[in-house]
Amino acid sequence: MDPLEESPWGESAPSQTSQPETSQSQDDAPKPSAPSTSSTRPSRAAPRRMVAQPTRLEAVDDDPLGPLGPLGGPATPGTPDLGQDAPPVPPQKEEMVIRTTMPPSQTRRAGPADPHRVDDADDDYNRSSGPRAPPPVQAAHPSAVRTTTNPSVSVEQASRPTFHISVGDPHKVGDFTSSHVQYAVRTEAYKEPEFEVKRRYRDFLWLYNTLHGNNPGIVVPPPPEKQAVGRFETNFVESRRAALEKMLNKIAAHPTLQLDGDLKLFLESESFNVDIKHKERREPIPTESKGVLGSLGISVGGGSKFVEQDDWFHDRKVYLDALENQLRALLKAMETMVGQRKMMAEAAGDFSASLHALSTVELSPSLSGPLDALSELQLTIRDVYDRQAQQDVLTFGIILEEYIRLIGSVKQAFAQRQKAFYSWHTAESEMQKKKTTQDKLLRQGKSQQDRLNQMGAEVADAERKCHHARMLFEDMGRLMRAELDRFEKEKVEDFKSGVETFLESAVEAQKELIEKWETFLMQLDADDDETVFYRPPVTEGNKPAGADQDGAAAHLGHVLLGSAVRFESLGSFAGVAQPAYR
Repeated sequence: MDPLEESPWGESAPSQTSQPETSQSQDDAPKPSAPSTSSTRPSRAAPRRMVAQPTRLEAVDDDPLGPLGPLGGPATPGTPDLGQDAPPVPPQKEEMVIRTTMPPSQTRRAGPADPHRVDDADDDYNRSSGPRAPPPVQAAHPSAVRTTTNPSVSVEQASRPTFHISVGDPHKVGDFTSSHVQYAVRTEAYKEPEFEVKRRYRDFLWLYNTLHGNNPGIVVPPPPEKQAVGRFETNFVESRRAALEKMLNKIAAHPTLQLDGDLKLFLESESFNVDIKHKERREPIPTESKGVLGSLGISVGGGSKFVEQDDWFHDRKVYLDALENQLRALLKAMETMVGQRKMMAEAAGDFSASLHALSTVELSPSLSGPLDALSELQLTIRDVYDRQAQQDVLTFGIILEEYIRLIGSVKQAFAQRQKAFYSWHTAESEMQKKKTTQDKLLRQGKSQQDRLNQMGAEVADAERKCHHARMLFEDMGRLMRAELDRFEKEKVEDFKSGVETFLESAVEAQKELIEKWETFLMQLDADDDETVFYRPPVTEGNKPAGADQDGAAAHLGHVLLGSAVRFESLGSFAGVAQPAYR
């Protein structure tokens, strides 16, 4: 603070010594108050008589600690006398300026009251001037609600229907000539909370072909391939059921296919065969040659070979061909591995049967018990190999087969785009022919006005068809780009999930085998314990020969003694005098 305010009379410091201390106090004080003091000091110089003493004394008496608190004490020893060099600067004016300017600066420096510190008013006087340190603030703890809140979704995604489709209960129906497998399709969507319909394989195939014709350029998930041999086997039926369920869920998750009316008909109709017959009469199913292009009156197909003009689509076709070859090779290797697992399971079963047969003919319980336990262990190994082979097919093999079929569906979308390109160029050539004919008629004059009017209408219609074909080709290209990006994202997610499930299954199988082997080894180590392997009690009748030498000698002595007694009794019975043995 300014030393001019150390004494209420202003007689303790001259003007020369007040300047350094005033600059120091200006450094400590806040910036807004310092310039006001220094800038007004020369202009406010006035005669000492203009300040009334009663006002000054009244201010001191009101504040017992002085206008500046503890700093209003005696001056420092090094302060020179007031009247030695020059007359002092009028202190009353400076005092009034300071007293009018310091309280606002102190108020600004104090800031808002801290509820945790009730002695802030006393601390303003007891501590040195300077900015006060802010009170400690605790770090904000993360809210539990924020972590559990689901991320927001767009209005378009929220308005889409949510499907939960399951395919189950496969059972064989029909007689020998018309036997087939029927599946129960359960869906939670549309008008009812849950409903169930019965569908067979050809119904799924109809759905795929219909969606493929209704939505050119979209990659429709295809059903599994048809198989004539072994179609009623348990493993094949289960793998087909899982593939059909995945097909329906992928179709229902597609933003365009889920809005198709044929999907709703497939999932809801109780009389499906009758409904599709009526639908085919009203609206024939679009085929490969008659789709959206055919509905516009544009001829589909072309005789020349298609040359891809877009490098992006060319690179994707090369990539898909290489990916299909690699997936087929991987599927073949996996089928070989699954076959070897099944062979190992059969070998473990044969080994178990041989061990069990050996344990039944073995007389020693100390050997027959471990043999029988090893036989049971081999049966467990057989079951583990069988289960692991089936899980490999259902977890990873089904993904390989699915994406091989999906690549085929992508190639069909490429073929549809190629046909759209042919249709565009065909419509363009037809338009050029019409324009050429119109130009010839115009050169002939106005003698054929009716023919010119007809030709003008034909040219306009040809231009319209050419424009529609061109727009359809470009829209199909943009749609296929989005579909291929979606294909790549789903492929990464599906293969990641399939590989994780495959590894978890393999790890669990190995853990189970390790646990079984460790249990068997513990039983072998504890073979002296009668509770581990059952041993019949040893008696005189079933005690094995040669168990110990003393027992054999005693047994032989009893036999000889018994023979001698019997011989003596026989001799007495025959009347033959026997010599005395004693």
